[in-house]
Amino acid sequence: MADISFLMLIFFLMVTTMDKEEGLSRRLPPIPTEEQKVEDQKVNRRNIIQVKINSNDRLFAGNELMDVSQLKDKIKEFLTNPNDDPNLPEREMKPIEGFGEYPVSKGVISLQNDRGTTYSKYIEVQNELIRAVNEIRDEFSMINYGKKYAKLDEDRQEIVRKCIPQNISEAEPKDVKKR
Repeated sequence: MADISFLMLIFFLMVTTMDKEEGLSRRLPPIPTEEQKVEDQKVNRRNIIQVKINSNDRLFAGNELMDVSQLKDKIKEFLTNPNDDPNLPEREMKPIEGFGEYPVSKGVISLQNDRGTTYSKYIEVQNELIRAVNEIRDEFSMINYGKKYAKLDEDRQEIVRKCIPQNISEAEPKDVKKR
């Protein structure tokens, strides 16, 4: 009887799959040391695009109601500012080690959702924001190195990250129903 139960235990251990936990991969900024003062950064209004998801899973980018499929293109236009629109983010010439001077966007994506937002919509919006930044990085990499960003060596990827920063600010979820 013990042999049979042992064989059944081994069988179930072999054929059972273990679920992997999935989540968003994020690199958080380092924790400031006690000597460092934490200061509020002043950001020009034109350099911020607010992306909001309400409790009905409706998406607003800027002040426009839009579908998630339109978000990537809106963010790409916002971050690149191809026509030097005075309502879109300004760019600052910065020296990039190993590359030279490059006009880096000061654009910041401010993401805020309601407590009633579904997790699937939240993840869908996050994916579109990251997809937009990755496409801009791929375009930059193809122009300057002839390869996509993921195929570059670590030094060149670092250069691309400095030229095309991923500035996403997440605000604490709000509970709209209480107001």
